[in-house]
Amino acid sequence: MHFDLPDLRLIAAIAATGSLSKAAATFPVAVSAASTRLRLFEERCGLTLFVRSSDGMSLTPAGRLVLEACQGVLKEARQLNDTLQELNGERRITLRLAASTVANSTFLPAALGPFLADYPEVDLQLAEHNSKDVLRGVSEGSIDIGVYDGNLATEGLLSLPFRNDRLVLLVPHGHALIGQRPASLRSAFNFPFVCLPAERAMQRFVEYMAVRNAQPLKVRVRAPSFDAIAQLVAQGVGVSMLPEVAATRFAQELPVAVVMLEDTWATRELRICIRSWDGLSSHARQLVSYLTQERAAADPSAAAP
Repeated sequence: MHFDLPDLRLIAAIAATGSLSKAAATFPVAVSAASTRLRLFEERCGLTLFVRSSDGMSLTPAGRLVLEACQGVLKEARQLNDTLQELNGERRITLRLAASTVANSTFLPAALGPFLADYPEVDLQLAEHNSKDVLRGVSEGSIDIGVYDGNLATEGLLSLPFRNDRLVLLVPHGHALIGQRPASLRSAFNFPFVCLPAERAMQRFVEYMAVRNAQPLKVRVRAPSFDAIAQLVAQGVGVSMLPEVAATRFAQELPVAVVMLEDTWATRELRICIRSWDGLSSHARQLVSYLTQERAAADPSAAAP
């Protein structure tokens, strides 16, 4: 059976206005032309979609089902039009992604690169928050996609696996903590620390752990990045807590050593959170797919979500 989008738009407009003349005016098209289009559609499908009366036009039971299907097709047509405009560069897309310090500084750059290369029409707003704020932002709708510490409850959000993460200590060669492998973070607080700026999410976690262990955090210096921290640790300025993937790389390049932490919280799973799959734009869905595909590439044994 043949139909086109103007047929569906006319049916939706009549249902919304309850009047053929008002529906025709929204196109605009002559009332006679609108009436002919509706009559031909009803004849082709062998159904009566509207009941005509002095009060206007109302849907029949069959008409209600047809209207629901029409609305679905029209929605998909709008989405297709938007996608074509985006791919042609006529419309920019902005996605809002927030993640913890560890995810932003280690795993995400490599995972985001292929997506941004494949979708040049997308602009990405990448923010850094602690995991609780990431979950809150996604729940409130101010963040499209979040990466958070999987040990936290998602409170109704959809959660997908992203990466496995472990926090370790980075110390200079010959440091006393090397002989304590694995060490506790509590014992590390006996030494001066090389820290991130106070506002960084991971640094707030380190300071929280110091309070939790009733230990003063001896901040020798604050550095802007993991690389700067590693350079200072290599020169004996202090020790630091870093994600294992970054610390291992530094241990291959600098005179520093990785000391595993015995604390159970040091091993964590980073996860992706969204409000719902259906609520994401097509580009946001693609981004989630790229992030989960990158996980599978990094760990072939990881199950796909």
